[in-house]
Amino acid sequence: MNPGTPEVPGVEVPGTDPITTDPAATTTTTPSTKRPTRVSGAWVSAIVAIVLLAFLLVFILQNLNSVTVNFLGMSGSLPIGIAMLLAALGGMVVIALVGGARIMQLRKQSKRLRK
Repeated sequence: MNPGTPEVPGVEVPGTDPITTDPAATTTTTPSTKRPTRVSGAWVSAIVAIVLLAFLLVFILQNLNSVTVNFLGMSGSLPIGIAMLLAALGGMVVIALVGGARIMQLRKQSKRLRK
């Protein structure tokens, strides 16, 4: 209420909230927020994986020209799409090994600090 304004029951003053005596009207309802489940996360991951594999398949099928690959004195001929896929997989293996070594190092340090 504004100071100096007389209170008159049942009359609303502009700029103020009307007073209600109904308790149901004063309760606030929050929208139900559903947390994602593991199953929904698995479905999303599966759909993303399917889309990525489809793109990978299209890439390989469009790059079927054979190239000669030389590695550590060995040489062979295979489609360029497959060669690039193998190179990417090799890079992933290297990153996984480095990441795994770092995780083991941090776990060892954490155990040392707990003692």
